[in-house]
Parts: sequence; C-alpha cells; structure tokens
Amino acid sequence: MDTFQMPALCRDCLTTFEDGSRCPSCGRPRVISHPELFDLSIAHMDCDAFYASVEKRDDPSLRDKPVIIGGGRRGVVSTACYIARIRGVRSAMPMFQALKLCPDAVVVKGRMSAYAEASREIRAMMDELSPVVEPLSLDEAFMDLTGTARLHGAPPAVMLARLTKRMEDELGLSGSIGLSHNKFLAKVASDLDKPRGFSVIGAAETAEFLHDKPVSLIWGVGTQTKVALEKAGIRSFADLLRWEREDLAARFGSMGDRLWHLARGQDRRRVSAHSPVKSISNETTFGEDTADTDILDGHIWRLSENVADRAKAKDMAGRVVTLKLKRANHSLVTKRTTLTDPTQIADRIYRTARALFDQVSGEGPFRLVGVGISHIGPADTADSGGDLLDPGASARAGAERATDKIRERFGPEAIVKGRALR
Repeated sequence: MDTFQMPALCRDCLTTFEDGSRCPSCGRPRVISHPELFDLSIAHMDCDAFYASVEKRDDPSLRDKPVIIGGGRRGVVSTACYIARIRGVRSAMPMFQALKLCPDAVVVKGRMSAYAEASREIRAMMDELSPVVEPLSLDEAFMDLTGTARLHGAPPAVMLARLTKRMEDELGLSGSIGLSHNKFLAKVASDLDKPRGFSVIGAAETAEFLHDKPVSLIWGVGTQTKVALEKAGIRSFADLLRWEREDLAARFGSMGDRLWHLARGQDRRRVSAHSPVKSISNETTFGEDTADTDILDGHIWRLSENVADRAKAKDMAGRVVTLKLKRANHSLVTKRTTLTDPTQIADRIYRTARALFDQVSGEGPFRLVGVGISHIGPADTADSGGDLLDPGASARAGAERATDKIRERFGPEAIVKGRALR
C-alpha cells in the first residue's frame, strides 16, 4: 500500500520536499508541511510588531531592549515590541501603566514617515508576486496568488516564504504568513504563530479547526458584538452552527448572515487590489473612564497628530473630520463636520475635533476617544483655501510643515508641542 507523502517546504533555503521535520538540504528545522500546502493561494501577511521593528532596525542599540512606541509618560501605547508584550504591555494602554509593567522600556515617539517608507518597500515586493494585493494598513495585506505558479515556476507557498525571507535579508523586518482558501481563514492563520510564523488552514480541516474556537476570532467582533452574542448563548463556532441562517439574520441583521457563513468557514469576498482608502482614523481606549477635559484634550491632539502623520505618509487628505466617543455604558457618541477643503494638517484636524468635543464634553465620563478623517482624496488641493474665520490657520499650517521637516531630519523628539505632554 502506498504511503501518503506530506508536501513540505523549508522556510530558510526554500527547498521543497516530501515529509520530514528537518530540511534535507540545509538541515534546519524551520519547515512547514501540510497536505494542501501547494494547492492554496489566498494569503495574509502581517508584519511583526512593525513600528517597533523599524525602530530596532534603525537603531541597533534597541535590539535587545523592550521598546514602546507612544507619546511620553502621560500618553498611551501605540504599539510595543514582543519583549514588552511578554511583560504585559498592550496597545492603547496608558503609558504610566505600561511603564509599571516594564520600567526598563525605551519609549519612542512614532516616525510615520519611516514606517510608510518601509511599507512601500514591502508592498513593492508583494507586487512582484501578484497583481492582486489588498493592503489593510501599513503593516498587513491580503494577496491572491491564484494562477501565479506558472509565472514564478513555484507554488504560492514557496513565493510567500521567499517574500518573508527577502523582507528579513533586504529590509531587516519580519512578517507572519497565513495561507488558506479564503480571506477570513488566511487572516486567522497569520496570527497563529507570530512572530516569523507561517500557518496553513486547508479546506479539508476547516470545520474541525473552527469547531471549538471562540467567536472573538472573527475579525470585527468587538466587545459590544461579543456581549450581544453571549446573550444569545453564542460563545464558540459550535454554538453558531446550532442556529438557522434565518434566525441569525433576524436577530443580528446582515452581521447574522455573515456569521452563518463564517461558522462554516465560508468567505466569498475577493482580494481586491483596487479598494480605495475611505478613511484614516486613530482611537484609544482608557484603562479607567475619564471626564477630565485636559486629559481628553491631550488625547484628541495626539490622535489628530497620528491621523495627520498617516495622511501625509499616504499623500492624502480628508474633507470630513469625525470625533468618536464611547461612554462608560458602551454607548457611542459620534460627531462629524465637513470642511471647506480637504486637510492633512494636525492643527486643523485637532481644532475641528476639539470643537466637536466641546458640544458633548458634559456627556462623560468616557472610556474611548477616536479621531478620523474621511472623504479621502489626493493631497494636491489640501489646505489651500484658507479660513476667513481663523486668519492664523495658514501660518500654523506652514509652521507644522516646517516642524515636519525638522523632525524628519533631527528625529521625532526635536520639537514637541506642550499639549502632547498632557
């Protein structure tokens, strides 16, 4: 009787072979094997602790230290390296709390221009593999490599391993790959073995893999949705499978129909290379609810600055500014206003968001605040109209652009606004 041979791939030397826990060519153990390894073509690549990794790459003295990207001792954590994460540091955690958990951490203010440049270099590598790349953010993207094996002379799995190897060799950055038969499962897979992971979820194993997993595994199921599902007795995919499609739709609307399909590992969304950026936003959740106007004002400034940095990195601007607040009881307050012309200036985003906050500041305490811009377009006409009601706006915009150039040359801490320290 024939013995089934498992397709395998060495992630270090890219040798393909049958079975084995070590590569027969280089002898190394970084081997990925799976029955469907060379048949699957939908992938999700997620960079590992991207912002912190760029900082460590650019400053080798940080390599073995816990690094936190954030805004000063009184700010919040944007992201953290894996050394800091092991100590319990998490995104959106107040900085004072993070430094209690990890007092020896090096706190670095983010450099969005550096992250955007690294992202562009990674994207160029992805584009060489497939014309169908769908970026989700600076540090992650979906790829559809269907039909590319003939072009590259190798199956998608080999090309994906080659991608992460190139990232490490040429850019000094690592990423984790998820490979499956649809977007939902590819994204789930990419998070199974971080950092430097490569995980596969095949079609034949989908039902068994999902059966006992919590529904929080679904991208987009946040705290409120999770609470609503738990009230309906739904905690796992097995619980979802007991519901009829019509009943889920009746109780949860369009989300219910999506849940019915995902419970069965079905996701019909295509990887789209032409999804336009619809909005740029940033938000933070507090460890404790607060109604302190000064604290909230400091957060609104930092969030506005982050949004502006991302808009500048993408060379885009937005005409609508949105402020999002979540009360202690989880109810949402959303305020937005349309500007006379698009903006990518932090000062203008902040002043607009702060004016929106003044309309609802008495409705706190709040557990979350977010700032965003939408109706996104090219930045060539941004901030060109001036503001008759604010004659100083043009001068402040010019000062901000001059500040950007100084920070780019001398580092992000070269100039720090006072309100950023709140």
